[in-house]
Amino acid sequence: MTTPAAVIFGCEGLRLSDWERGFFREVQPLGFILFARNVDKPEQVRRLTAEMRESVARNAPVLVDQEGGRVQRLRPPHWSSLPPAARLAEAGEAAIRTASALTAAELLDVGIDVNCAPCLDLLLPEGHGVIGDRAFGATPESVATCGRAYWETLLAGGVMPVIKHMPGHGRARVDSHESLPEVETDLETLDHSDFRPFVENRDAPWGMTGHLVFRDCDPGHPVTLSPTAIAEIIRGRLGFDGVLVTDDLSMGALGGSMQERTRTALAAGCDLALHCNGKREEMIGVAEGTRPLDDAAQRRLSAAEARRGQPDEADRQALRGALAASLSETATSPQAVAGVGI
Repeated sequence: MTTPAAVIFGCEGLRLSDWERGFFREVQPLGFILFARNVDKPEQVRRLTAEMRESVARNAPVLVDQEGGRVQRLRPPHWSSLPPAARLAEAGEAAIRTASALTAAELLDVGIDVNCAPCLDLLLPEGHGVIGDRAFGATPESVATCGRAYWETLLAGGVMPVIKHMPGHGRARVDSHESLPEVETDLETLDHSDFRPFVENRDAPWGMTGHLVFRDCDPGHPVTLSPTAIAEIIRGRLGFDGVLVTDDLSMGALGGSMQERTRTALAAGCDLALHCNGKREEMIGVAEGTRPLDDAAQRRLSAAEARRGQPDEADRQALRGALAASLSETATSPQAVAGVGI
């Protein structure tokens, strides 16, 4: 059997094109990722995820960003409207676990088995609003505890979680979708703040890099492209030995061609390169820069897969009701519980 390439690709629309089918068959990406442009109705998403797996002739992972709040690719009326992390943290651990269990059940129903969540970034006053209420809070202790409750429940429900954005995006003053953030805080301070939630969750099976520079470690390269930052911070200070996937390589924080970005990220120590926008020219460049999964990546993927739970038949309506009840108990305004139904 051919070893899959160390890359995850998006696609352009609601179905795979003939070109995409042929491209995926040839490149053999490890997996795929969906965005809102790829989502219409449940039957359509089931068909698309099946087509993706058929194109590579194996049960490839299919990813999505289904955090809740602003970052939710599957939305009403066909899926639940989920609250953001900040609202879940206010409601407490029961609400977090209920939301995560509901998310897992809805994703598996349409063939999605990896969720790029939760964010373990801190909500800090100097940070850009791109994180905002996607964070569980401002203190390392609360973020670590809430994040663990969320990802452990996802994993038990049969969906692989991805903690992000390693090693912490909370101090970024600009949006890495647009430009490259730089963090000037020294590493010793970060050990007791931004890094702490990741240290406390270092046993998570998958993690995602953040595209930002930590000047006290490697002032010349963002974490995703830095062998020094990955070795010294993510694998070292954080102690993370799970599957490490890049954030989207097409984001504005990174420079160079897609081929260069991909090759550099994998050489730096990322296990998987992620490309999301479905643009043909960029995908070709990423494919030219990728390589087969190395032994370390295969080991980490196998170890993660061995931890995946066997989901029960979840009563999604009951989970929605339980989540709405948890949120209403701590509501401070009518808006706080809005949109929890189907």
